[in-house]
Amino acid sequence: MFLAAAAGAQNLSPLAPAPDWSRLDAFQETITREDFTRLLQTVYAPDGAPIRIQPNSALIKTGASGQYELRFAATPKPPPRYWRSAKELPPLTAPARPLEGVNIALDPGHLGGKWAQMEERWFQIENSKPVAEGDMTLLVARHLEKNLAALGAAVSMVRTSDEPATSERPETLRKAAAEELKRKKFLFVRERYDGPSDPLKQNSIQWESELLFYRISEIRQRAALVNDKLKPDLTLCLHFNAEPWGEDPAQPRLTDKNHLHVLLNGCYSPAELDLDDVREEMLIRLLERCHDTEAAVAPCVAEALARDTGLPPYAYAAGNARQVPGNPYLWTRNLLANRLYRNPVIYIEAYVMNSKPAFDRIQMGDYEGLRDQRKSIFHEYADALAEGLAAYYGAIRAPK
Repeated sequence: MFLAAAAGAQNLSPLAPAPDWSRLDAFQETITREDFTRLLQTVYAPDGAPIRIQPNSALIKTGASGQYELRFAATPKPPPRYWRSAKELPPLTAPARPLEGVNIALDPGHLGGKWAQMEERWFQIENSKPVAEGDMTLLVARHLEKNLAALGAAVSMVRTSDEPATSERPETLRKAAAEELKRKKFLFVRERYDGPSDPLKQNSIQWESELLFYRISEIRQRAALVNDKLKPDLTLCLHFNAEPWGEDPAQPRLTDKNHLHVLLNGCYSPAELDLDDVREEMLIRLLERCHDTEAAVAPCVAEALARDTGLPPYAYAAGNARQVPGNPYLWTRNLLANRLYRNPVIYIEAYVMNSKPAFDRIQMGDYEGLRDQRKSIFHEYADALAEGLAAYYGAIRAPK
């Protein structure tokens, strides 16, 4: 319940609607103090949050001066949510179909196609085939869709082409871009930038409007599709990673680094949690217990990927992610997709697409069977994910 009305302007992230704190009413008395404290302090806000934990409730900052009181429970009621954990699904009747009845959404990262260069997830070495992450993730998703369906899953695709889900375009977001540059306190603002190698492109309304288009508006629209229509039990966000490829996009460099990691939602910074919409969205994920399922599924996915790809784990140097204890492949990090999707999300960053080994395999294209004793990189990625999910759900749902 509200202890005081939120006063003053809301502190919001770009393009975010003001939070409706009454959405937390449905979560009253659905969590113990111990579970709330554990999840908040070890997973979501290890460096602190504007939330005061009391003996019987949590006081949550809302707006400039408001508070919301969330009551704890000794015997919690089930939290309201549209997704089901593996333990809530019926036991298996056919071991060959361990994903029977599991609703899985596949979210191929980025857009690809004509948008790939704008996204800066595209490069080309001389006369090679262009490498576009959005096109590659869609190809992996199509293979994975078939694999998961054969294992019994009901599979939905968050995107099936390189057309954006959002109706916005950079041109329609120029006003919001100008406001965002003002908020960032840029002293020198330009209308447009001079090509991808322009060192001052971040000072332009054009650059900011493009970021708002493909990095924020697009993800928010995908979240609306996932939460309002698809309503999966699990979402897989498919990505290829990249290392810096030099200052000149026209002369990209390949690297020897090739690695893998899997992300779970968490590790919100105090600055992020000072934003009202981010704080509310984090609390809903915490109260729905998304992390418990993510932490159970992710090790199986990471193990299958590491085994099939042979890739070493990636290690973050910055403080925007934290390693999950005991598993070097798993990290918690707050990303827009794994925050807004209101179900467990496994966010995969497999291969470094501008590494020499991955680039060579990408240039080989997609193919059936083996070449040089290996599957295509796209089949390998999809097959490993299917194996990991089958192992997890098969073990949990095996008849007792």
